[in-house]
Parts: sequence; structure tokens; C-alpha cells
Amino acid sequence: MSTDTDRQDVYQRVTDQIVAAIEAGAGSWEMPWHTKGGEAAALPVNAQSRKPYRGVNVIALWTAAQAAGYPTGLWATYKQWQEMGAQVRKGEKATLVVFWKIFDADEETDEAREGDEAEDGRRRFIARGYSVFNAAQVDGFTPLTVPTLPEPDRIAHAEAFFEALAITVRHGGNRAYYAPAADHVQMPPFAAFRDPVAYYATLAHEATHWTGHPSRCNRDLKGRFGSESYAAEELVAELESAFLCADLALASEPRPDHAAYVESWLKVLKGDKRAIFTAASKAQQAADWMHARQPQAADRDAA
Repeated sequence: MSTDTDRQDVYQRVTDQIVAAIEAGAGSWEMPWHTKGGEAAALPVNAQSRKPYRGVNVIALWTAAQAAGYPTGLWATYKQWQEMGAQVRKGEKATLVVFWKIFDADEETDEAREGDEAEDGRRRFIARGYSVFNAAQVDGFTPLTVPTLPEPDRIAHAEAFFEALAITVRHGGNRAYYAPAADHVQMPPFAAFRDPVAYYATLAHEATHWTGHPSRCNRDLKGRFGSESYAAEELVAELESAFLCADLALASEPRPDHAAYVESWLKVLKGDKRAIFTAASKAQQAADWMHARQPQAADRDAA
């Protein structure tokens, strides 16, 4: 694994890349996590291990893929491509992603003290950078064609996914929101949406807010983001709904009613180089929580 970027500020470089993408799309409310469906909109995957990237790496790789117009979400290091019999073309630009170096809580090195403390208080971790290249940047590799499920099947899958969460969803009015006091999600009538995909993409966003309840993920961002905690929670919901839409093979499209948050998000991200890492981590946690409650997850645990 290449770590030639270790001595540079990984947090700042990743943040700058995402901030630039947000600023570029702010006028039309096109964020780097909004996708139009298709293979490139899926969660980015390591071409060798076939494991999906997670957390902030998903956002970083989506951002790079959209900027360059890459048609697939397959990535690997220079060495991994060589091991698969492929060759990165001369002059191709690498994309920065991160892995986490873990320290025990009692380690007293300068590097350990620079890290972020895990919620369990027993470990500290710090981001380390490495470089990856997209399948479109290499010669000698032919990706397998993965058939896409017909839209009716994808919609049925999405419906089953949210039903398994046992969310109390009420329909009526013209606003979508989560009501913490009553612990329910309010949605406009199904017929009010342009299509089923738009309905489930919106439900994914509101369901993320629902996971923040103390009985679920217990997500409280006030201590981390202070007066900007509301905007930070909206960013978590935006990211996690994009993760879910990618998992469910649904398009994740802009919601103009959220455009008001862009300025606040940019303020948070520009003022705190680790903010996008925290937001993406919380979004990944919510996605993991939802997936763990699906029937297939219970079947795996019982096996």
C-alpha cells in the first residue's frame, strides 16, 4: 500500500477536494454525493478485494469520479492493478483516500496525541493517506458486466428495506421531516412525488434523522459542532441517504429545499478539516445500523 502522502495533511487535502466540489455545484444544488443511478453511482469498490470503500472514502471517490467522468466505481492502488495484470497509464493522476492507523489510549507518541479519540475511549486513530486509480485509468483490465435489476425490482427492494426498520411513517401535507418528540417520519403522499425513486430517496434522508434517536444510534452532534449542529445533522442525513441509495441502486438527486444548508456546510468544513470525516463516519454508522436490521443480516448471524 502506497503511503507517500503520509507526511502531508490528509484531512486538509480530502476536505479541500470535497469543498471544491460542493462550491462548484452550489448554484444548481448538485452535491458530489448526488448520483443519477447506473454503475458509476454504486458504492466505490476495490477492484482486487471487491470490498466497498466506506465513510469519507466514498465521498472522496464519488467526487473524483464525477469530476473526471469515470464510468465505473472500481478503484485500486498502483500495485494492486499490477498484481491483476493491468497497468496504470503514464500521466494518470491518483486519487487520495485514507485508512486509519489505530493507537492504544495509553500511547504517548506525538502521532498518537494528534489522533481522534474513539467513542469507546480506549483507542485513538489518525488518518493516513494512500493513492488509488480508477479502472478507466488503466490498460489491460476488463471489468465484469453486472446486470442492473429492473426498476420495479429495485423499488420493491427499497420498500422491503424500509419496512424491515419498522419506522412509523405518516403521510400527509407537503413536507417531509422527522418529528423527534413523536418519534415518527412525516412524508407527503406517495402520489405527490415525481416517481417512486424520489419517494424512497426522500424517505432515506428522513430515516437517517430517525436513527439519531437515543434508542438507536444516539447521535448528538451538539458537543462536536456547537451552534452548527443542526446543519451538521442535515449533512449526515444527506450523506447517509446517498449511501443507502447507492446500496439500493437508486438515483440520489438534489432536493432544492436543502439548498439553504450549503453555506453552513461550507462554513463548517472550511473551519474544521476533520468535520467531513466525522459527518461521513456518523452517516456510515447509521447505514450500518439499518443494514444490520435486515432479514438477511439476521440470517447471517444465525448461521
